[in-house]
Amino acid sequence: MGDTEQEAVGQKVAGRSARPRAGEHALGLFAAPLTLPVLRALAGGSMRLAELRKDVGLPPQTTLRGHLAGLVETRVIARRVRPGTRYAMDYELAPLGAELLDVADGLEVWLGLFPDGPISLESNTGKGAVRALVDGWGSQMMTALASGPLSLTELDRLIADLNYPALERRLAGMRMAGLVEADRAVRARTPYAVSDWGRRAILPLAQATRCERRHLASQTEAPTGADIEAAFLLAIPLAVLPQGSDGWCQLRVERRRGSGHLAGVRVEIEAGEIVSCVSCPDSRPRNWAAGSTRRWFEAVNEGDPTRLRFSGGNQLAASLVQGVHVGLTVAKVASARPSDVASGTESH
Repeated sequence: MGDTEQEAVGQKVAGRSARPRAGEHALGLFAAPLTLPVLRALAGGSMRLAELRKDVGLPPQTTLRGHLAGLVETRVIARRVRPGTRYAMDYELAPLGAELLDVADGLEVWLGLFPDGPISLESNTGKGAVRALVDGWGSQMMTALASGPLSLTELDRLIADLNYPALERRLAGMRMAGLVEADRAVRARTPYAVSDWGRRAILPLAQATRCERRHLASQTEAPTGADIEAAFLLAIPLAVLPQGSDGWCQLRVERRRGSGHLAGVRVEIEAGEIVSCVSCPDSRPRNWAAGSTRRWFEAVNEGDPTRLRFSGGNQLAASLVQGVHVGLTVAKVASARPSDVASGTESH
């Protein structure tokens, strides 16, 4: 990555908010050992403390009480007086907790795509992977690495909010979890790049962000332009496209007025391969696909480009949306060419 590109990346990761980044809070809940068992136990209906403790594996009562108090405080679950009694208390899922189960399902899908075999979200390995993902996203390291490989020294120069040892610890955790890989081909330094499996984490991150926007909008950060562009830069290289696809298009998110710069990327495709995917400030592209953050999530999550608006011909952009869906949700797709994705060719 050249000096000019690094300067652009530095601008994206500058000025970290004191509040968690978009998606960070919701995902971070699953790094705690009792969150998922409690949510799954309460999915069947309200429970007394004794019933809940038995259902989640008989943890120490003080430990469980403390964790439940935290979940009540954050409105993940609710505590109610049992009908017909004066003092007996029941625990039940709050609307946020119910939607967090969908986020958990998304994490399970992602963990199921781990290259060495499926990982359970309830396992220590699964929680460790989620913790490494939260650390990598919250520290802006994944945003920086989305633009290309960087060494630890370069990351330290770009990310001013964390010191070198803190970055080193987070990078080591991401590497052990399989989120990043070292490129040993470069001898002068050791650049790190986001692995394909790490890139696929953008889907549960998007699910967590949507959950926060619905239930915790006043307590959490909305996605920034840098977040949106990082999501594109991480996801697009995984796209599985028909061999005849050629051309370029811009993918952009329509944002509310006053919410920052235009968020989007310019993608160039040759013979079904992504040859370029870069942040693109062009406000008047000829070929583009556009939609709100919610529409983009639905389009990519479901592989349904009809959720978006197009200009300049939509065949290539539609194939790209479907190809990203396949790349994010299907393991070992390097040689796959989805027959249900129509070939798209558009001129420059």
